[in-house]
Amino acid sequence: MTIAPHPLVVRTQELADRLLAPQAARVDQAEVPVSHIGEIRRSGLLGVSAPKDYGGAGAPDPVAREIQEILAGACCSTWFVQTQHHTPVRMLAKSELPVRERLLGPLASGELLAGIAYAHVRAFPRVPVRATAERDGWRFDGAVPWYTGWGLNDVMLLAGVTDSDEIVFAFAEAREQPGVRASEPMRLAALTAARTVSLELEGLWLSEESVVLRTPQEKFALLDLPRSTNTSPAVFGVTYAALRVLESSGEGETAQEIRGRVDEVRRQAYELADHPVAHERVEERLALKTQSYDLMRAATTAAVVAGGGRTMDVRHPAQRLFREGMFLLVQGQTSVVRQAHLDVLARIWETR
Repeated sequence: MTIAPHPLVVRTQELADRLLAPQAARVDQAEVPVSHIGEIRRSGLLGVSAPKDYGGAGAPDPVAREIQEILAGACCSTWFVQTQHHTPVRMLAKSELPVRERLLGPLASGELLAGIAYAHVRAFPRVPVRATAERDGWRFDGAVPWYTGWGLNDVMLLAGVTDSDEIVFAFAEAREQPGVRASEPMRLAALTAARTVSLELEGLWLSEESVVLRTPQEKFALLDLPRSTNTSPAVFGVTYAALRVLESSGEGETAQEIRGRVDEVRRQAYELADHPVAHERVEERLALKTQSYDLMRAATTAAVVAGGGRTMDVRHPAQRLFREGMFLLVQGQTSVVRQAHLDVLARIWETR
């Protein structure tokens, strides 16, 4: 019995085939256009995981993962901008604070697009951004090293750490304002198009009504563990896209062999992602994550090799996917993930 794909998956594939993939080379050399984000907003994809009561689709995680795979494989820069949106949505859906009623509906419908400015809290005990209680609200001071989607996002989820090691998450408008200054867009080896900047915060004040979560740093680190140790769907999206390029180069047998291994690692990784206790079996999650990196590297390298000298053209999909794969090796990286990956790479050479 064949199960029909979820309507949002069908819509995502249509968007990828019609718009994102055909323009990916041009976007890669420029920036994600407002028109791409407009299509994403209207598609309903921004509400895939949002509750139905707030205008979202309330779709299960496997649907959300498949959508992220398709988008990343079609245009990784566009994927990276919109993927920031889903963490704020999920956080609002679990919150009982007033900001939920103000923002969850507009974010679920695509009326508003959110970005995230909190990866720096993973650097603890370093505190790049300090949050201080002030005037029935919170003052934020410091530097956000990476903020993606500047000029495209409407709001950002910002986090800072208090003197008592509590993390305060609050929403701010994603624009220059008193207390917020953005750098020029960064030139990166890959995904420059995603409009990433750094932010200098000096006395940015946000009201208590903008707060979505306050939690001890130790508790957040436990909740954040699966986000960093599970394999990103984007890794599989880029890998499968590279395998399609490899097939188009006449290397179908090689592509088929790699695809079989990718399918199995993907199955195992997603089974662990759905495990009822999110912070358990960390070593297995990390092992599968590093295996997925190895397979992505094999697929993107094979696509470059099969294409020969033509792949040195920056517009060639194999070369772009290779660079996007490099980006995904460090995207959302923590010290735990980094060390696990380096340990595996070291053991590869020990066995030779």
